[in-house]
Amino acid sequence: MTDAVRIDATVASRGLDLAVGIPEGVTVAVVGPNGAGKSSLVQLIAGSLAPDAGSVSLLGETVSAPGRIVPVHRRRIGHLGQRALLFPHLSVLDNVAFGPRSRGATRAAALERAARELSGVGLADLGSRRPSQLSGGQAQRVALARALAIDPDVMLLDEPFAALDATVTPELRRLLRVRLRGLTTVLVTHDFLDVVALADHVIELHGGSLAGGGPVENTVQRPATEFLAHFVGLNLLRGRAHGGALALGGGISVAGLADEGLVDGEARAVFPPTAVSVFRAAPHGSPRNELPAVVELVEDRWPVQRVTLAVAGQRMAADLTPEAVRELALAPGEPVVAVLKATQVALYQG
Repeated sequence: MTDAVRIDATVASRGLDLAVGIPEGVTVAVVGPNGAGKSSLVQLIAGSLAPDAGSVSLLGETVSAPGRIVPVHRRRIGHLGQRALLFPHLSVLDNVAFGPRSRGATRAAALERAARELSGVGLADLGSRRPSQLSGGQAQRVALARALAIDPDVMLLDEPFAALDATVTPELRRLLRVRLRGLTTVLVTHDFLDVVALADHVIELHGGSLAGGGPVENTVQRPATEFLAHFVGLNLLRGRAHGGALALGGGISVAGLADEGLVDGEARAVFPPTAVSVFRAAPHGSPRNELPAVVELVEDRWPVQRVTLAVAGQRMAADLTPEAVRELALAPGEPVVAVLKATQVALYQG
């Protein structure tokens, strides 16, 4: 599978040093903490940010490099951001027709294409309205129709649901899943549901560089970094595999299940917060992992209480019932024993 987008570029002012390939016809979710470089990656593709060194290519054509910049309006890029940014003085139909018209289509052809795209997003009867007469969800649908009307080579989705009411988001996700099928798409998001609903592949940026990623299914089941584990709602502990278990240091180890035989070396344990129980004293059940821990934080995540624990210099989360937290009288700084069954822990190399 060839890359529709290839970025091998540095931007010193942004702290970027990216080497990223995005396959043709695939939706790639870009995740990472604030300041990781997600917006800069989108700007490099769109053409509003130029590299100091290296290049950006779209469908094999170099569009950005020192001494060569293809202008934004000459790139076949569709863009859907947090706000629709429709032209307030144009009707909905003329907003969608703007792209084809700007690329040389006759007015009649552009309006006909705009009408088709509005029908495709379920707004065929709103063409005569002005943007001020639309709801937020309707405006985003119009923006999507406008982006698709130029037959983009690449679609950029930069947190497209961030400003929408939660009741509107599921339907727009469904619409995007249908309309963007087979179109190379880059999705920047902080929402795990966006990833599992829309993406085929996920990449993590950290500090302006590629930190990890892979197919969505693999990332969800076996995250390789602390950020990805937190993002998908799992715990990740790092250590060294020894004797089929994970040694965390200080004489603390975690037993679990490994799909493949573990060899001695770097490894990680992955498990959900629901797999962790907390006790004041070790219950000495079997087969269990009993890990000395210290409570760092207790927060309400109704219907559970999320308890953050420090274990061998690392953090992990336990989801307990409010009743359990009250009975244990948990508070930051208190020593406890974290217990998790070996059958609920997955061990991976690396």
